[in-house]
Amino acid sequence: MTKSIALSLVLAASLGLAACSGGAEHAANNAANSAENASNAADNAMNAAMNAADNAANAASNATNNVANAM
Repeated sequence: MTKSIALSLVLAASLGLAACSGGAEHAANNAANSAENASNAADNAMNAAMNAADNAANAASNATNNVANAM
């Protein structure tokens, strides 16, 4: 939700600056690209955190199974 709001604001700003000079258009494109890169970085960080949590849960499950198997 936050990501879509942020991207909407960047696009609105980009359209507003697109009516200006060519330099402003490049700046708007750079801002949009930066926002997309930040969004991708946030997605990657979330995926890494979820993978780490899954790995920790799997390790705990494996340890439990090893104890159960040793009995």
